[in-house]
Amino acid sequence: MTDTSADEGLLVTSRAEDRYRLDPAHVKEPPTGWLASARFFGPGLIVSASVVGAGELITTTTLGARAGFILLWLVFFSTLAKVAVQVEMARYAIVTGEGGMEGYAKVPPRIGGQGWPFWAWAVMAIAKLIQTGGLIGGMAAVMSILLPVLGEPLSVGSLTLWAVIVTLVAIVTLYSNNYAVIEKVAIALTMTFVVVTVLVVLSLPATQYAYEASDLATGLSFQLPLAVVGIALAMFGLTGVGSEEITAYTYWVLEKGYAQWSGPDDGSEDYRRRAKGWIAVMQKDAIVSWFIYTISTAAFFILGAAVLNPQGLEPEGNDMIMVLSESFASVMGETGRIIFLVGALAALGSTIWAAIPSWSRSWANALAILGVFDWTDPHRRNFWMRFFIVVLPLVWLATFLWINSPLFMIAVGGIAGGAFLAAVAWSALHLTRRYVAPELRGGRFAAVALWVSAVAIMALGVYSIVQVFTGD
Repeated sequence: MTDTSADEGLLVTSRAEDRYRLDPAHVKEPPTGWLASARFFGPGLIVSASVVGAGELITTTTLGARAGFILLWLVFFSTLAKVAVQVEMARYAIVTGEGGMEGYAKVPPRIGGQGWPFWAWAVMAIAKLIQTGGLIGGMAAVMSILLPVLGEPLSVGSLTLWAVIVTLVAIVTLYSNNYAVIEKVAIALTMTFVVVTVLVVLSLPATQYAYEASDLATGLSFQLPLAVVGIALAMFGLTGVGSEEITAYTYWVLEKGYAQWSGPDDGSEDYRRRAKGWIAVMQKDAIVSWFIYTISTAAFFILGAAVLNPQGLEPEGNDMIMVLSESFASVMGETGRIIFLVGALAALGSTIWAAIPSWSRSWANALAILGVFDWTDPHRRNFWMRFFIVVLPLVWLATFLWINSPLFMIAVGGIAGGAFLAAVAWSALHLTRRYVAPELRGGRFAAVALWVSAVAIMALGVYSIVQVFTGD
């Protein structure tokens, strides 16, 4: 699904090879149709790898355990509602050649010379240092269950050792900072967890945790009982692309080459034709990404609704992984347990693999915006991205070892991410109107979808902020 000839990677040796530089010498005619476009997919698959991880495995399964099948429809709505914002931020990146952070810095009103969403990102990013520690902890938990060392599974010694190993392996394997490698591994891990989770869910009807077509029909009937409104709001905030994935997507579409292949805006009809074509490829890439992470998220929700809800179980944190693995072992034997854990390992591993380079780009771009270095210098940019590839996982490891509560850690980041998502939605509205020529914007449907998405997201952001200050 990728065009290997186009994926030389991010580690550049000259400005001529820099995907962040819009050079007329590197324009490329866009493909037409789904089959031809599929050769150029990739950014969305990295996003899919980032989306489906500890949040879906732990929190989405917990929501399914609490609500049962009745909110299954919301998985599809909540994931789809955010795609419009993702697409518009990527449209801005393709047209301008700038990443999301540079866009946030332009949104008025400005504070200290930078747009207010830029500072909102800074607050969210600090909170996310806690959440992403939960990713390290979740991965360590799965490894501890599969291969317990220094004590029983999930013991302090076992979790600590595996957390250190996971962190060091992630740093070593990602240090090259090569886009092509990041994309290929993300695709492999994504396909693994999609296949495993879908197979696990399809196998449930043959077990004591069987569900029927009527259960799925109930879940797709658009009901929202008052008793589950709180759970529904949590689902909307926690499922699908978050603020950090939308931000990261702008960098991935740049590094894939969509902006460079469109070329600089010289006002010509050729440029507009190329830009429209590569924007269309990006939209298809985003749709494929949505389909992949929605299917996986729905699978985790069904696991909670079918396996845990009938038993009245709501395990927290790493206990969720243990309970589900033991549930499958009780009806499928050791093979079922291992299959589930392999799927969980791929989901968590893919998130770590995609999250580290994603965050390294946002942090590095933030420093450049503040004047620490010149973002247009590919060597300096790569140095700072690598710096954060090393530093961020070590910070995440420290937060996990300090707090050691993945569910709490994920919740903290989830609240902050939900609040910042409102800033991202507003940024998409402003940047599209201000910096994207009318002929390169979406049609009427895209405009309506963006506004509906933005309003829903901003309402969630207000709710998240109220939650923080009132505790209600």
